[in-house]
Amino acid sequence: MPGIIQESPFKTITVKELHPTFAAEVSGVNFQDVSEEQFAEIVAAMAKYGVCVFRDTGMDDAAHVRFSERFGELDNIRRYLAGGRKPRYDLYELFDAGNIDGDTGAILDPECPRSHSNRGNGLFHADSSFNPRRASFSLLRACELPPPGNGGNTDFADSRTAFDELPDDLRAELLSHDYVGAHSMAHSRKLGSPAFFADVDPTTSAPMQRHRVLQRHEPSGRLNLYVGAHLHHIEENGKEIPGSWELVQRLNAHAAQKKYTTTVPWYQPGDMVIWDNRCVLHRAGGGTFEGRFKRDLRRTTVHDDSPTAWGCNSKDVAWQGFNGQAKPKHAGAVGV
Repeated sequence: MPGIIQESPFKTITVKELHPTFAAEVSGVNFQDVSEEQFAEIVAAMAKYGVCVFRDTGMDDAAHVRFSERFGELDNIRRYLAGGRKPRYDLYELFDAGNIDGDTGAILDPECPRSHSNRGNGLFHADSSFNPRRASFSLLRACELPPPGNGGNTDFADSRTAFDELPDDLRAELLSHDYVGAHSMAHSRKLGSPAFFADVDPTTSAPMQRHRVLQRHEPSGRLNLYVGAHLHHIEENGKEIPGSWELVQRLNAHAAQKKYTTTVPWYQPGDMVIWDNRCVLHRAGGGTFEGRFKRDLRRTTVHDDSPTAWGCNSKDVAWQGFNGQAKPKHAGAVGV
């Protein structure tokens, strides 16, 4: 039952389940000195729950990055710094998931290009599915939060159980076909703010990256729907299948049903949520904080090192970065 501290094989951590099928709040971690035994138990908890919440970690930026490196090789923001753009943080491994203008320190105007781009983050997605090499874990830490009651929570969806409970016809279709999803960041940006990005064509903005729709989540051995808002269309044998968009919409709608989702509220700076993009989807929750209060969240992203990390993509392909040739109205938006 969610909310109950579960009996478990864990010796160094305590787990409180947040949902009947996934997600847990983990306590008892000493983030100033995480032993190998305790780290192994955190990894085991991630395999089972897909999302783990840690309160009041006491981490700063450097500690956040050091802890993240224990999970594997980290992605970085260097490819987004073209055209004289400057990083907000000293550490390139930190991605800005907040609503703060990096140049002025002020709250982003909700109508600026970056805010429109960020609206795509309000749709369920898997981080980095638009990259040739997908992500495994994301580690998101709160640094400054809106006052309570103003929103800004983070929602998660259990894409493993969503596969388990597919309608029989759809389950049979996925199991009998080798469907490959084509992913695009421009596509999710356009879905998030269709009027602002009306003239963006995801098929020409950057090469799409391809990952199989149905994948086995190796840490748990369970099958997973690898879908989300970056998924533009579905192919088989290199060609888009008939009814592709209808299938994309059906799969995403199925995985986003309320019974598969849970909401994680942020309580104080230092809270951290870790999730596995290979078995859950997530989205940024909106609220009345937008345009009024700062929401400073910082994320590290771990490159997947499983056999399916690169999907159907070449390891030599260029990774999409900041588009310095974007149209003036889109200047500052990421992914178009």
